[in-house]
Amino acid sequence: MKIIKSILLALVVIFSFAQCDSQTKKPTNMKTSNTTDTAVKEIIVDVRSQEEWNFDGHADCSVNYPLDELSDKMEELKKYDKVIFVCRSGNRAGIAKAQLQAAGYKNEIENLGPWQNVTCKTK
Repeated sequence: MKIIKSILLALVVIFSFAQCDSQTKKPTNMKTSNTTDTAVKEIIVDVRSQEEWNFDGHADCSVNYPLDELSDKMEELKKYDKVIFVCRSGNRAGIAKAQLQAAGYKNEIENLGPWQNVTCKTK
Protein backbone atom coordinates (compact mmCIF):
# COMPACT_ATOMS: atom_id res chain seq x y z
CA MET A 1 0.00 0.00 0.00
CA LYS A 2 2.88 2.34 0.81
CA ILE A 3 4.37 1.76 -2.64
CA ILE A 4 1.06 2.55 -4.34
CA LYS A 5 0.75 5.80 -2.39
CA SER A 6 4.31 6.74 -3.35
CA ILE A 7 3.63 6.03 -7.02
CA LEU A 8 0.39 8.05 -6.95
CA LEU A 9 2.14 10.96 -5.25
CA ALA A 10 4.92 10.85 -7.85
CA LEU A 11 2.35 10.91 -10.66
CA VAL A 12 0.55 13.88 -9.11
CA VAL A 13 3.83 15.77 -8.80
CA ILE A 14 4.87 14.94 -12.37
CA PHE A 15 1.45 15.94 -13.72
CA SER A 16 1.52 19.18 -11.71
CA PHE A 17 4.96 20.12 -13.02
CA ALA A 18 3.82 19.41 -16.56
CA GLN A 19 1.07 22.00 -16.12
CA CYS A 20 3.47 24.67 -14.89
CA ASP A 21 5.85 26.58 -17.07
CA SER A 22 9.15 25.50 -15.53
CA GLN A 23 10.93 28.48 -17.07
CA THR A 24 8.73 30.97 -15.20
CA LYS A 25 10.41 32.07 -12.00
CA LYS A 26 8.53 35.34 -11.52
CA PRO A 27 6.11 35.61 -8.59
CA THR A 28 3.50 37.45 -10.61
CA ASN A 29 1.42 36.69 -13.62
CA MET A 30 0.19 39.53 -15.76
CA LYS A 31 -3.11 38.70 -17.34
CA THR A 32 -5.07 40.76 -19.82
CA SER A 33 -8.82 40.72 -19.65
CA ASN A 34 -10.49 40.42 -23.05
CA THR A 35 -13.26 42.82 -22.07
CA THR A 36 -11.21 45.73 -20.78
CA ASP A 37 -7.72 45.14 -22.20
CA THR A 38 -6.18 46.15 -18.90
CA ALA A 39 -3.44 44.19 -17.19
CA VAL A 40 -4.30 42.59 -13.86
CA LYS A 41 -1.36 42.32 -11.53
CA GLU A 42 -1.75 39.10 -9.59
CA ILE A 43 0.42 36.98 -7.33
CA ILE A 44 0.15 33.32 -6.36
CA VAL A 45 1.21 32.82 -2.74
CA ASP A 46 1.96 29.38 -1.31
CA VAL A 47 1.55 29.63 2.48
CA ARG A 48 3.10 26.26 3.35
CA SER A 49 6.32 26.07 5.34
CA GLN A 50 9.68 26.48 3.61
CA GLU A 51 10.33 22.75 4.14
CA GLU A 52 7.06 21.76 2.45
CA TRP A 53 7.80 24.18 -0.40
CA ASN A 54 11.29 22.71 -0.92
CA PHE A 55 10.60 19.01 -0.44
CA ASP A 56 6.95 18.48 -1.44
CA GLY A 57 7.11 20.59 -4.60
CA HIS A 58 5.58 23.89 -5.63
CA ALA A 59 4.33 25.77 -8.67
CA ASP A 60 7.18 27.68 -10.30
CA CYS A 61 5.01 30.76 -10.78
CA SER A 62 4.23 31.07 -7.07
CA VAL A 63 6.08 32.61 -4.14
CA ASN A 64 6.48 31.07 -0.70
CA TYR A 65 5.24 33.23 2.16
CA PRO A 66 4.73 30.80 5.07
CA LEU A 67 1.50 31.48 6.96
CA ASP A 68 3.33 32.28 10.20
CA GLU A 69 5.29 35.03 8.35
CA LEU A 70 2.41 36.38 6.25
CA SER A 71 1.82 39.44 8.44
CA ASP A 72 5.24 40.73 7.33
CA LYS A 73 4.10 40.64 3.67
CA MET A 74 0.68 42.34 3.99
CA GLU A 75 1.74 45.74 2.62
CA GLU A 76 3.46 44.09 -0.34
CA LEU A 77 0.36 42.01 -1.12
CA LYS A 78 -1.85 45.12 -1.08
CA LYS A 79 -0.02 46.27 -4.24
CA TYR A 80 -1.65 43.48 -6.28
CA ASP A 81 -5.02 43.53 -8.02
CA LYS A 82 -5.55 39.87 -7.15
CA VAL A 83 -3.95 37.55 -4.60
CA ILE A 84 -4.29 33.78 -4.97
CA PHE A 85 -3.44 31.61 -1.97
CA VAL A 86 -2.52 27.91 -2.05
CA CYS A 87 -1.22 25.39 0.48
CA ARG A 88 -1.45 21.63 0.91
CA SER A 89 -5.22 21.28 1.27
CA GLY A 90 -6.73 24.76 1.22
CA ASN A 91 -7.09 25.21 4.99
CA ARG A 92 -4.08 27.50 5.50
CA ALA A 93 -4.93 29.33 2.26
CA GLY A 94 -8.34 30.12 3.79
CA ILE A 95 -6.70 31.44 6.94
CA ALA A 96 -4.35 33.57 4.83
CA LYS A 97 -7.31 34.95 2.87
CA ALA A 98 -9.07 35.94 6.10
CA GLN A 99 -5.90 37.59 7.42
CA LEU A 100 -5.46 39.65 4.25
CA GLN A 101 -9.11 40.74 4.35
CA ALA A 102 -8.73 41.71 8.01
CA ALA A 103 -5.66 43.78 7.07
CA GLY A 104 -7.88 45.90 4.82
CA TYR A 105 -7.18 44.41 1.39
CA LYS A 106 -10.12 45.33 -0.86
CA ASN A 107 -9.24 43.62 -4.14
CA GLU A 108 -9.92 40.05 -5.25
CA ILE A 109 -8.58 37.21 -3.11
CA GLU A 110 -8.87 33.56 -4.11
CA ASN A 111 -8.28 30.38 -2.13
CA LEU A 112 -7.24 27.97 -4.87
CA GLY A 113 -6.78 25.09 -2.40
CA PRO A 114 -3.87 22.68 -2.94
CA TRP A 115 -0.79 24.04 -4.72
CA GLN A 116 -1.25 21.39 -7.39
CA ASN A 117 -4.30 23.36 -8.63
CA VAL A 118 -2.01 26.14 -9.92
CA THR A 119 -1.64 26.41 -13.66
CA CYS A 120 1.18 28.77 -14.51
CA LYS A 121 0.41 31.09 -17.39
CA THR A 122 2.86 31.38 -20.23
CA LYS A 123 3.76 34.72 -21.72
